[in-house]
Amino acid sequence: MAGKKIDTRSLGLDIGLKFSKWLTGAENLHYGYWEGLEVCAANFGAAQVAYTDLLFERLPQKPCRILDIGGGAGETARKLVALGHQVEIVIPSAFLASRCRENAPQAVVHEATFQDAQPVGPFDVCLFSESFQYIPLGQGIEKCLTLLAPGGRIVIADCFRSESFAPDKVQATTGGGHSIKAFRDLVEKQLLVVSQEVDITQEVAPSIDLEQGLFNVIGYAGKRIDAEFALHRPRMRRVGHWIMRRLLSERKRARLDQRLNQETRNAAFFAANNTYLMLVLSRP
Repeated sequence: MAGKKIDTRSLGLDIGLKFSKWLTGAENLHYGYWEGLEVCAANFGAAQVAYTDLLFERLPQKPCRILDIGGGAGETARKLVALGHQVEIVIPSAFLASRCRENAPQAVVHEATFQDAQPVGPFDVCLFSESFQYIPLGQGIEKCLTLLAPGGRIVIADCFRSESFAPDKVQATTGGGHSIKAFRDLVEKQLLVVSQEVDITQEVAPSIDLEQGLFNVIGYAGKRIDAEFALHRPRMRRVGHWIMRRLLSERKRARLDQRLNQETRNAAFFAANNTYLMLVLSRP
């Protein structure tokens, strides 16, 4: 009987959250806001707090109903509940849903994609914090409009592909998200009002350098181990390399090498290809 397929996504999230908790004291996976901060691992927690503070400035000051779409591990929801808001979370990952229930027990958790979830409105805020890019462009906005209370708002903090975006056919291009032009066209088509728009591309971009630095440390460790095997266990090393070639395609090996051993994924490249915005949308 064949074994079950390994859930690499949940495994990666588990490791990522553990590392984030160890480094910052919180299970956040979002970018940091680096204005006025030295870009180093010691400041990553402070940069993430600054990001959250900036995001919360887009929210109503009085307690309200908030639908946190793609709520991560529940850290944002926990802070929102502490401010007096009523929060419901939509999250498709069973692993992240369990973290949301642990970190924000007062919040209602819908374990489903936003397209399939059935939260009962009206909500004063539909919030996307680095989750808007994972939902088909038209579907996310249209469903929010069916859930908003009169005078409600859609708050988006996410990365968009700029008009100068240049994809790499072999390696992974830094950043992501919907086309900024397609997004603006949709906003115009839906007759939505952009009451707030803050471009924080330059302020979040250093997060890429910090992430790349971590992977370079892992890559360095791998190269040192490989060098030792080449010197003392050459046959075992050849077998290991053969297995790697069998398991991973040439493209995947190139992308792994990029992530671990190169510095092409950096803040400058991110800023040249992406636009990171905090937005507030509402009906006229």
